[in-house]
Amino acid sequence: MHLDQPAKTLLTDDAPRGFPWSSWLQAARLPSQLYIFWPLLLGQAMAFQQGAPMNWAVLLLCHAYGLLIQLFIVFANDVADVETDRANTTYTIFSGGSRVLVRGLLPGRHLALAAGACALLALLTGLVLQFISGTWLPLLLIIAGLGLLWAYSFPPFRLSYRGGGELLQMLGVGLVLPLIGYSAQSGSMSGFGWAFLVPVLLFSLTCAMSTALPDEPSDRKSRKRSSAVLLGTRTSQWSILVINAAVLCFLLMAPLSGTTFTERALISGLGTAIWLTSLAFLGSRPGSRAVTIFVALQVSLFLVGLTGLTMVLLTS
Repeated sequence: MHLDQPAKTLLTDDAPRGFPWSSWLQAARLPSQLYIFWPLLLGQAMAFQQGAPMNWAVLLLCHAYGLLIQLFIVFANDVADVETDRANTTYTIFSGGSRVLVRGLLPGRHLALAAGACALLALLTGLVLQFISGTWLPLLLIIAGLGLLWAYSFPPFRLSYRGGGELLQMLGVGLVLPLIGYSAQSGSMSGFGWAFLVPVLLFSLTCAMSTALPDEPSDRKSRKRSSAVLLGTRTSQWSILVINAAVLCFLLMAPLSGTTFTERALISGLGTAIWLTSLAFLGSRPGSRAVTIFVALQVSLFLVGLTGLTMVLLTS
């Protein structure tokens, strides 16, 4: 099967009947919600720090959207990548899909329907946010985010295979999500702290690049032009570390509104400790425990940066 075409079998898979809760929980990959939750909350924290009153209804709706869009992502990617995932023998907890289609735990048509339902509910959440916040910005950004996700996985773009998938992930996580959170709480984009997007975007990029590392063999076999395939795993690892080093320096030196040098130094210091630990796992190969540790360290660096900045803004 040519991988630029949808899998013809995914809507007719045989799988256990009934409602297998454990399989749906596996498909949901709930730990990946962390990639969504913190950028959304960071955008809202910027609004609160600038004096916007906390609207609890907006807060809950934002994170309901975050859950829905995360479920759409993991369900849709499982459907789109089923053939590549079948060839993947080096998957980890961070990569390679949920494995529910590969192992026949759920029918592909059910997962596809669930992905569509989550996308529609995310749009509905955007409509409700529009009425509460008094601005169309959250809804428009939600539509833009869905467009990025479609371009990532599905024809005619399918950029995760053609190249540039990590850049789409960077834009979705590091740009769209903070803007949704900020605009929903503030009702506008005036006053948004654009300088915060430098660490958020770049940490999102390196996180996406790192989670592509374990899947390099199956991606190469499937002609998927991920960063690990295009650069090679070692060059990709070095690129990740160079970018993260630059971000840590930026965090230390940039006068980000609502933060102090001491607070930024603490975040940068914790990140530097993770960065230095990562050096011990340079050159690790897909399928090894070492590459899983390297990826875990880069994901931890992403989370330290975003949680640190968010908590500083919420407490200032």
